[in-house]
Amino acid sequence: MRNLTVKRVKSFVASLMKMKVYIEDPASGEITINGTPCRRLGDLKNGEEKTFQIGEQAMKVFVIADKLSKGYCNEYYQLPEGQADVSLVGKNQFNPANGNAFRFENNFNPDTVSNRKRGTRIGLIVLIAAVVIGLLAGFLFGRGLLTGTPKEKTFSAEGMSITLTNQFKKFDAEGFTVGYDSRDAAVLALKEPFTLAPGIENYTLEQYADLVIQANGLSPDQKKSANGQPYLEYDWTNPELDEEYHYTVYPYKSGDAFWTVQFATLKKDAEQYAQQIAQWAKTVTFDNGRS
Repeated sequence: MRNLTVKRVKSFVASLMKMKVYIEDPASGEITINGTPCRRLGDLKNGEEKTFQIGEQAMKVFVIADKLSKGYCNEYYQLPEGQADVSLVGKNQFNPANGNAFRFENNFNPDTVSNRKRGTRIGLIVLIAAVVIGLLAGFLFGRGLLTGTPKEKTFSAEGMSITLTNQFKKFDAEGFTVGYDSRDAAVLALKEPFTLAPGIENYTLEQYADLVIQANGLSPDQKKSANGQPYLEYDWTNPELDEEYHYTVYPYKSGDAFWTVQFATLKKDAEQYAQQIAQWAKTVTFDNGRS
């Protein structure tokens, strides 16, 4: 055995957050970080130093903020094989795109640098994706129901088209590309061009859906699939109105962007609208096609 000492230099960045230290352990099923199975060694407060006992084989030591952001807010140091004790020093560095991640000093291994760039790229998308959830409260159900029998009506904006009914009206939805609402349902669409984060165009729809889950603190079991199309479902209670809403979020990939189209109803109406929302979601098309 040998000692691993990790010192977290005191910094105002992420000062209130404990950082979690993990060590590579193929036998552990506790957590997987960047495809590497790991077990937890302990936590580091701001300015704290701790010593842990580890094995003598070559292994990676990871520092993350939490399990939710481990995919992009992480740092690792490749420890060589040996019996000599190891001391590492690092601190959290300001960069909202990667969650103000911890960085080891003098850690310029090419694979580590590549991992940092990847984390920043994913983190940027996570920041963007985070605005998808939770912005509907002020928009819902304020237009009033039009009289007469509902008729299909196609709406188009920024290259996206969706067929709803003539009971919907377009409105300005801050934080979204476009919004439509009626008395009993609301639809909000958000376009995230590939130019916002180079390389994101290589992500699959499933991978993007996972980013939305990660960004909004949702559980993986809230992701569902129908005919190969992933979507998310969750509930949210408006504390001011004491009303509970049900959200269904469909991600799409067009020729130049990822989109999320979010449908919302009161939870008590969710079952009634489920089939209709699924039908509306099938009508989404893009001028430049889907990839």
